[in-house]
Amino acid sequence: MVRGVRTSLTLLFLVALLVAAAFWGWDAAMSPLPEAEDTPVCVDTAVAKGDKVYPDQVAVSVFNASARSGLATRTIESFTDAGFVEGDSGNAPRGTNVKQTQIWTSDRKSPAVRLVKSRLGKRTTVVEGEALGTGVVVLVGDEFKDLKKGQKSVKAVQDGFICSPPDSQ
Repeated sequence: MVRGVRTSLTLLFLVALLVAAAFWGWDAAMSPLPEAEDTPVCVDTAVAKGDKVYPDQVAVSVFNASARSGLATRTIESFTDAGFVEGDSGNAPRGTNVKQTQIWTSDRKSPAVRLVKSRLGKRTTVVEGEALGTGVVVLVGDEFKDLKKGQKSVKAVQDGFICSPPDSQ
């Protein structure tokens, strides 16, 4: 009889375990899936005076201020081919007058701005402008041809912030 009681208790325990696993599985199967977390293209990253900034730390957004179709897309592809992080692209606001290239920024001395400007050439103007996209905002006009070789890195001349990918910190 001891053997029968032990067998009954074992079977009872295993059935209880099976029922508990079934409830847990049903609950897990019926609960909503976790929300996908949107990872930002770039986040503000502190840069100290003297730090070097490289293209893979700089996000660039390009906007077409010309009559040439697809110019922003081709330009942003050139930036990503050169190692920069892809930001936004599209058309510049109506009425924007850019002959070659402009960089819209609130910090002219930013190492990210200086690095991007080195790839655009001497006729690029840096102006105070709204942030149309993430990172360094570039507007390309009808006279823009292609990126230049430019600098491989630049040193920060003052403490500040750049918009760089979250994984580059």
